[in-house]
Amino acid sequence: MVQAESWEQVPLAPPDSIFKLTAAYKEDTFPQKINLGVGAYRDNEDKPWVLPIVKKATEILLNDPNLDHEYLPITGLPSFTSAAAKLILGEDSPAIKEGRVTSVQTISGTGANHLGALFLSRFYTFGEGNRKVYLSNPTWVNHFAIFSNVGIEPVTYPYYDPKTIGLAFEPFLDTLRSAPPRSVFLLHACAHNPTGVDPTREQWGQIADAILEKGHYAFFDCAYQGFASGDLDNDAWAVREFVKRGVPMLVCQSFAKNAGLYGERVGALHVVAPSPEAANRVKSQLSVLSRSEISNPPSYGARVVSLILNDSTLFQEWQRDIKTMAGRIIDMRKELHRLLTEELKTPGNWDHIVNQIGMFRSVQFAVSNTGHCSFAAPGCHGEWKLGLIAGPLMLSKGPRPP
Repeated sequence: MVQAESWEQVPLAPPDSIFKLTAAYKEDTFPQKINLGVGAYRDNEDKPWVLPIVKKATEILLNDPNLDHEYLPITGLPSFTSAAAKLILGEDSPAIKEGRVTSVQTISGTGANHLGALFLSRFYTFGEGNRKVYLSNPTWVNHFAIFSNVGIEPVTYPYYDPKTIGLAFEPFLDTLRSAPPRSVFLLHACAHNPTGVDPTREQWGQIADAILEKGHYAFFDCAYQGFASGDLDNDAWAVREFVKRGVPMLVCQSFAKNAGLYGERVGALHVVAPSPEAANRVKSQLSVLSRSEISNPPSYGARVVSLILNDSTLFQEWQRDIKTMAGRIIDMRKELHRLLTEELKTPGNWDHIVNQIGMFRSVQFAVSNTGHCSFAAPGCHGEWKLGLIAGPLMLSKGPRPP
């Protein structure tokens, strides 16, 4: 008799480190605990913040008599994808005006990264023996799995310098210049995850020059537009500069952070093609790939964002909400820097806290094999327990210890 499959040969995979930490945090009864794992904004009470503009847009949708629950097109809600492209590429983007941009709605930024990686795995002409993607060291841990799962080998390029607590710019440039022609480089558009270290505009220009010189491909991941500086246009500068310079590229876009729609999974993939004809071919293939995986994207989150992006009054309110979040994080950085330098007189240079940007900052702790770091510090009452994941990140969120 033929034996049926019992799956006994399937190895047990380790749990995801971030979500494992979150589960442990929720179960821990220790009162003075802080979760520094998941990159999600919290208010002064350490609670999730539903943006007022999202509440307003939801109310408008709920009272729309024409709202239905029909399938969206395979490539997503057109009013959302077109507005999302203008948000990241700019209203006056030459690529949009010339019809060279293909935009597809995705399952947030993760889905955009996956669809972009899958498209490259099928259609990008890699050099012989160079079916690889260059990821910053360090990067968002999920980048490794996303590319590995579509048959593209992840390798790393120097990015963070622990000695300066800043950008390892020259080693990064050296890698761009020495990598085989037509290599794919994944770049964080702003608020680098997990270091909070971004190139300057001058450095971005040199990065673009090196990419153009070697015929590389720029794979932008943009999860924090507006959330970094509080200015949507400022945070999109690198992406728009690359388009202006004619760098071959795509952009993965997420509305999880800047709209607080973490669980609604709202995102988009934008591929900038050299011609309208190429853009049409790209869209046809992205449609096939998306159809085979999710058939049609979800509508609720896309409708909320579309409403906000396409109504000038709602858009201005959203900008205010973004500035509230980004401004609070910036203020927290300043306050932490003040506490360490002026109040606690902590030895060392702590300027990196205010020089880095976004939700993350690099920090070095000796962490036990349980994933916890307990510490006692002047000004803190008793012992505090931090939940950390492996890697140099700290999430700027939650209230200051009493």
